[in-house]
Amino acid sequence: MKTILLIEDDVALRENTAELLELSNYNVITAPNGKIGIEKAFQEKPDIVVCDIMMPEIDGYGVLETLAKNQKTQHIPFIFLSAKTEHKEVRRGMDLGADDYLTKPFDEEELISAVESRLAKAKILAQNVTEPIKVEVEKEDDVRNLNELKNLFDDEGEISMYKKGETIYTEGDHSNYIYLILKGVVKTHQMDENGKELITALFKPDDFLGFTSFEDQIPYQESATAVEKTELAGISKQALKHILESNKKVTLDLMNVLTDNLSDIKQQLLQMAYSSVKRKTAQTILQFVKVLDKKPSENIKISRGDLASVAGIATESLIRTLSAFKKEGLIEIEGRNIKILNVEGLEMME
Repeated sequence: MKTILLIEDDVALRENTAELLELSNYNVITAPNGKIGIEKAFQEKPDIVVCDIMMPEIDGYGVLETLAKNQKTQHIPFIFLSAKTEHKEVRRGMDLGADDYLTKPFDEEELISAVESRLAKAKILAQNVTEPIKVEVEKEDDVRNLNELKNLFDDEGEISMYKKGETIYTEGDHSNYIYLILKGVVKTHQMDENGKELITALFKPDDFLGFTSFEDQIPYQESATAVEKTELAGISKQALKHILESNKKVTLDLMNVLTDNLSDIKQQLLQMAYSSVKRKTAQTILQFVKVLDKKPSENIKISRGDLASVAGIATESLIRTLSAFKKEGLIEIEGRNIKILNVEGLEMME
């Protein structure tokens, strides 16, 4: 039987919620405030924590930060429970590393579903956990430039495979690893307030993926999904940090790569903001051809949703524009496949 620590200062809500969870066959431990909640978390080591935000003594943010700093509790799934509905409050909680966020009032199904899904995810992660990648001192000393760093990822990194459409990591997950893409293409994306997916970048083989702050508790700021069958090599953030601290040349090389990535993203944002729909569509097709490492004459198979998201236009507008390009003899369309017939025409599109 799984144990849930419920931290809630409202007596009626605490008792009612505990009863709902107990009826669903969970062992429930309760605490009336954050201070007592932290003490019980350390004592009982619950399987999951459900915690209010606005509480006396220590608020929910303080509880999460305290548990996240302790090795024995930092991997316990954490669900915030609060009446606050402002986007900034949700974002603050997720930035601190919370796994989910339930808004009062909530129904029984919503609560149980959130608990079950987070426990299931924790179980899967626990099954897939490997020992932290240890990089020998001799290996670290051998890393003198960016190419040797990539070789280290390839030789020493944890290899993982993802099918097309499979999630690599989700916005808000703990950012424990940095990846090098060995094969395939990955998109990073976020959801806007209306639930629309916005693709923030595309990554191809030999690109790094997953950079955030090197502070332990900073989560991924976006989600990553395999656009096609993908192979990654991952190294723990702490191992990479140690390498960079001991080698200024590698650090500078990596900074140049990240700066180039920022420049590319800036150009994409400028295109999305100021280009015409036709130019956005044309440039996005060419971008996918480049990222997928295809010849212009080869078919590219990519969802219309992904094309529209990268271009920053509505899917309906993109489909109409593709039809216009087909009539003009710029591209050929067969199902989801697109073949470029006139590269120069797309490049010159205004």
